[in-house]
Amino acid sequence: MSNMLWRVFAVCIIVLTFSSGKLDESLLIEDPLISVDQISQSNWVDSVFQSLTFDERLGQLFMVAAYSNKDQAHVNEITNLIKTENLGGLIFFQGGPDRQARLTNLYQAQAKTPLFIAMDAEWGIGMRLDSVPDFPKAMTLGAIQDEKLIYEMGEEMARQFKELRMHINFAPVVDVNSNPDNPVIGYRAFGGNKELVAKQAVAYMKGLQDNGVIANAKHFPGHGDTEADSHYSLPVIKHPEQRIWDIDLYPYEELFKENLMSVMVVHLNIPSLDSEANSATSLSKKVVTDLLQKRMNFQGLVFTDALNMRGVAKANSPGEVDLKALLAGNDVLLYSMDVPKAKAMIKKAVEDGIISESEIDRRVKKILKAKYWSGLNHYVPIKTFELNDRLHTPKTDELIEKLYASSITVASNKDKLIPFEQLDLKSFASLSIGDDGKVFQKYLGKYTKFDHFSIQKAANETTHYNTLKQLEDYDVVVVGLMGVTNSPKRKFGIADADVQLIRDLSKRQKVVTVLFGNAYASQHLEGLGNLVFAFENNETTQELAPQILFGARPAEGILPVTVSSQYSFGVGGYMESLKRLSYGTPESVGLDSKILNKIDEVAEKAIRIQATPGANVLVVKDGKVVFERSYGKLEYKSSPKVNSETVYDLASITKVLATTQAVMFLQSRGELDMDKTLGHYLPELRGTNKEKLVLKDVMAHEAGLVAFIPHYAKTVEGGNWKSEYFHATSSPGFSRPVSNDMFGNDALRDSIWTWTIESKLTPKPSGAAKHKYVYSDLTMYFMQAVVEKIVNQPMEVFLEQNFYAPLGLHTLTFNPFNKMPLDNIAPTENDVAFRKRQVQGYVHDPGAAMYGGVAGHAGLFGTANDLAVMMQLMLNKGYYGDVSLIKSGTVTEFTKRQSTQSRRGWGWDKPEPEKGKGGSAGDLAPKSTFGHTGFTGTCVWADPENNLIYVFLSNRVYPDGNNTRLLKEGIRTEIHDIIYQALSKK
Repeated sequence: MSNMLWRVFAVCIIVLTFSSGKLDESLLIEDPLISVDQISQSNWVDSVFQSLTFDERLGQLFMVAAYSNKDQAHVNEITNLIKTENLGGLIFFQGGPDRQARLTNLYQAQAKTPLFIAMDAEWGIGMRLDSVPDFPKAMTLGAIQDEKLIYEMGEEMARQFKELRMHINFAPVVDVNSNPDNPVIGYRAFGGNKELVAKQAVAYMKGLQDNGVIANAKHFPGHGDTEADSHYSLPVIKHPEQRIWDIDLYPYEELFKENLMSVMVVHLNIPSLDSEANSATSLSKKVVTDLLQKRMNFQGLVFTDALNMRGVAKANSPGEVDLKALLAGNDVLLYSMDVPKAKAMIKKAVEDGIISESEIDRRVKKILKAKYWSGLNHYVPIKTFELNDRLHTPKTDELIEKLYASSITVASNKDKLIPFEQLDLKSFASLSIGDDGKVFQKYLGKYTKFDHFSIQKAANETTHYNTLKQLEDYDVVVVGLMGVTNSPKRKFGIADADVQLIRDLSKRQKVVTVLFGNAYASQHLEGLGNLVFAFENNETTQELAPQILFGARPAEGILPVTVSSQYSFGVGGYMESLKRLSYGTPESVGLDSKILNKIDEVAEKAIRIQATPGANVLVVKDGKVVFERSYGKLEYKSSPKVNSETVYDLASITKVLATTQAVMFLQSRGELDMDKTLGHYLPELRGTNKEKLVLKDVMAHEAGLVAFIPHYAKTVEGGNWKSEYFHATSSPGFSRPVSNDMFGNDALRDSIWTWTIESKLTPKPSGAAKHKYVYSDLTMYFMQAVVEKIVNQPMEVFLEQNFYAPLGLHTLTFNPFNKMPLDNIAPTENDVAFRKRQVQGYVHDPGAAMYGGVAGHAGLFGTANDLAVMMQLMLNKGYYGDVSLIKSGTVTEFTKRQSTQSRRGWGWDKPEPEKGKGGSAGDLAPKSTFGHTGFTGTCVWADPENNLIYVFLSNRVYPDGNNTRLLKEGIRTEIHDIIYQALSKK
């Protein structure tokens, strides 16, 4: 049934029920234009109207500008206008939410007639108020193909408006921006295609009005093809009337079909609509009354654009311009500069018969009717307690992320370079022009090793030459073009020399340019082979663009405007992702961020009780990193703060993310059989007590191997090093680094291997088929040897070539002391028993250090992000991005519980089978969870049931390895359980 028929039906029911003497309110039909309850509305409007004098009724026609960042004199001025002129409403501009809320309460308390509170908030209240995030600009929204997201944005804006008791948003802009040189609209329009503009505008409007906020379409009849700004002059549009109907009025017609409640008339001169010389559309009866209200049959509220704008104020004095606007047919006079004078002139016009009192009464009732619809018949003051938290919720952040992510557009992609594949075959650099691009660089670095460079806009020739030289050896250069402006006259801030630099780079290597700003700027980038539109430059777009480039997210945006023959409307579209890790908000994957925030308390407690000087916590859900926070410092004393790039000694996590990975890789390819023995692969074990130990028993810690061997004890005497094992300087025969200024005998590894082979086995229980479960570091010494025997190369080289480099994991490495700055590496123990020095950049475990820093049980270092990638590889059953490493069945077999004696898999740790029995995972983790902990204060856990990853990294052994507070206080397991509590609230 059409909207018109619904209204007729509603009226008929009301008449019938009234005629029977009884009104059945359940039969009233909801209509967004006239409210749910027409009878109550009519009664309230009549009651308010009759209580007002003619002068007070006139006041309802005016809305003036209010600010919450001005002084008391401004507050007094507004208060006086409300009291003496009975203003119809206020339009708030700059300030802050709490200040505006308090002023709104004050002003409403002074008003005889409840005030309309409005805001020109095209991209949300953050456009006007501090401490509230912005939504994307209209052009960014125009790139989004799913208008449901636009509706959700309108819905969320409406929620924020209602928290501030605001009733009208002067949005959406429905201008069809057909002129790239338009100085005032540009990015404020959804695009240059009328159907696109109409579709996005309808979604925006419905999001607002379905949730109780009046939308306002502007700038009628269309500001999309001007080269002047109506804020400063009166632009002239010379198009014929038919063209205006075909293009500019089309979105309005579509919005009217969907019950748009208000329109703003702009200050333009359009001779084809009104031939009077220098006539402004906002003051033209032919435009406001004849075209808009009669020919187009618009019955909603009609607002003028701001009457202080030079487009009308230049030729009309305050008061005079208000009267002309009223006579043209406008209902509400916006931003009036002199209300008393305007009212006096209107009264005089009534006396002179220029406009009738009944006509003014009609418009006043129209305004009151809209006020009822907005809930002003029962105004409730704003509660200011925790107002900011209510305005900026996790849902707000989730929606902003979705909007920006859906807008990013891959406009040109020569040779399908994007998304980047084969990360181990390319060297990458980034170049930020016009901004340091720190966030952009940070997120690029989460996917592979990058070297980063930055230059200012329009740098000199020498800088450009040096930049070319610095970048010449890289395979791929990602250029972040920042500092883009919205000024067509100044080429949108694009310097010709910078563009030439990009072109020169493109002659030598593969270059991808990301345009962080107005899409119209791309007219100066014609011919670039790889261009991505991010539309705006902010932290969110800088986070998201790298995710698109590396295939962590699909590219979904389309270009909403035509800029040139290469960059025309509609380019872009869907580009499939490679499903690498993405980054976003907890709510986007069903986690409750308020509960996750409790992790802060636990981590801060750990630092406060000196369980660890610092830590990193990372949570992944459904392939998206949704919690990544750093706490504390590298040391307890004054030292650098921990950050997401801090590299930690992973200790026993080496067992699962190094040795076990290699074993799984070889088992997948049939090169290793878990039912074979150590002696089968290692000839040197034949004839020893290790010869017949079966690999699956070894990796389940049920082969009888002792827990550990303190190898270092054989190399010290009387608390000092034995000279045959260690020297303080590197010298012939002593070239193996064990710590800074400590070098081991080149034969030390062979000695340790011999001592390990000669170790005793634990006795097998009487009558038992297997040895008891004993968690043993020796397990991985032997499995490392098996791996190296099969692949015929050092395990660290094999892992780098087959795992870490292809996955882009540049911090996951052994012996980082000679690969990265020490300031990036968390120190571990001040080793007074063995090395006699502070350990930093060298493996903490003494045996692994003596083994050359690469041992099957310890030696691996890395960041939380790189660990998350490895664990996602496991959740993905052996593949990640464009790399497939391990068969699905192998992952399943190794990560399941392997024995009734323990909770262990093959290499992997798991939760205890029975709750309350302790264990290393949180109590709430399902039994399918797998992972491992590390002696230095680390853990990784993956949960295939919930597609969840948890990483905790710390250096709890600094400065004393005997510090057990982290374990005793259950810090790691408590955080693990918080994650599940957040999950259960989704």
